[in-house]
Amino acid sequence: MNVIIFVSQAEFSKMADDVKKVKTRPTDQELLDLYGLYKQSIAGDVNIEKPGMTDLKGKAKWDAWNSRKGMSKDDAMSAYITLAKEVIGKYGM
Repeated sequence: MNVIIFVSQAEFSKMADDVKKVKTRPTDQELLDLYGLYKQSIAGDVNIEKPGMTDLKGKAKWDAWNSRKGMSKDDAMSAYITLAKEVIGKYGM
């Protein structure tokens, strides 16, 4: 049995806004996971060249986004919402 989960654009936008307001900064890994899922939700598969080795932050963000390659925008949006709720629950707003 397939379960279809309806993901609302409004809920996604609200979570993207709310997760920026947490009291304590999430871990680097949590931030990278959120970034990768967000970019996959908005743009789909990575569509820019990988930054050079000297751009460590850019490379980490690119890798986080590229790790979601092939994931549908809806699945990425749903995963983003779930992770954002976890982060907000963990760190508070």
